[in-house]
Amino acid sequence: MSHHVRIKICGISEETALQAAVQSGADYIGFVCYAGSPRHVEPEVAAELASMIPDGIEPVGLFVDAPMDEMLAWPHEWIQLHGREDEQVAEELRSEGYQIIRGFRFDPVTVERWDRCPAVDRLVIDGSTVGGTGEAFDHEALKAMSSMLETPLLVAGGLTPTNVASLIETMAPWGVDVSSGVESSRGRKNPELIEAFCAAVRAASA
Repeated sequence: MSHHVRIKICGISEETALQAAVQSGADYIGFVCYAGSPRHVEPEVAAELASMIPDGIEPVGLFVDAPMDEMLAWPHEWIQLHGREDEQVAEELRSEGYQIIRGFRFDPVTVERWDRCPAVDRLVIDGSTVGGTGEAFDHEALKAMSSMLETPLLVAGGLTPTNVASLIETMAPWGVDVSSGVESSRGRKNPELIEAFCAAVRAASA
């Protein structure tokens, strides 16, 4: 391969893991502002952590069917929608100046739907509805579609430091997204696994 595969580390909730993601070369760092997740951080705490991220790395606030006013309070450029939000929600956020990542469980019809939405800047395709479960999905089915997609695609779901290279070699995605695959226990990020994941991505895309 000869292209830079972007790395998104999602579900960061503490400074130690944040610094590991920064130092390991992540391109996006996600904060889960959703109370139903074991990686939940209050939006105010997420914004404070995000303020520590240096230029060149994008902090992402992840929301699941959140009130619009809560999302509009996010003080950074990128928002990830990971619930049942429709195109109108994405369009309203875009009109307020946000860049939008749309996360969802793999389904060919849903992939086509969101690839056609002009308000969406990135797609994150996962193995579960809520994300962060470590469930994989049919990467071969997605690979068959990926060349037709216009929106940059990050693949998530079941990725780890030991299998991400194989995915990159077979799919050559624009980016990869990991959460549970770099945790030592549910919701607790492991700095060494974050470093190993990012190193594996760089090696596979070199």
